[in-house]
Amino acid sequence: MKTRTTILTVAALFAAVVVCFAAGDANMGTWKLNEAKSKFPAGATKNSTVVYSADGDNMKVTVDGMTGDGTAYHSEWTGKFDGKDYPVKGDPSYDTRAYKRVSANKLDMTLKKGGKVTGTGTIVVSADGKTRTVTTSSTDAMGKKASATAVYDKQ
Repeated sequence: MKTRTTILTVAALFAAVVVCFAAGDANMGTWKLNEAKSKFPAGATKNSTVVYSADGDNMKVTVDGMTGDGTAYHSEWTGKFDGKDYPVKGDPSYDTRAYKRVSANKLDMTLKKGGKVTGTGTIVVSADGKTRTVTTSSTDAMGKKASATAVYDKQ
């Protein structure tokens, strides 16, 4: 009985630690695109709403937006901020995404299609936690390079 109680206590503490780390992440929550402060090339895909949430011991990133031709899309990514590739569902431009934590308020991001790096980016949450800036560089299927800066407000 004592062993069982100890195991359950350790499991409960582990779960609490995971939840605390996720809840303390500066990216957690809902972010809405501030188009007036953002800079996109013509015809670029725009992520209008991005939601970071805990999914067990993983992070889940849900994106709703519009492609360059005006088609609405919804994508989901679940993984860790460990620099490893995890699959993206529903994104028309990428099939894997990797996030790597640089600091408490900064993530580096690598985007791939068919195993080939097609984009990189940096995500920075302001010190007050109210603004999130995503700077990306990408190359399309035709080899055309583009860069964008998207600014998001915390909801």
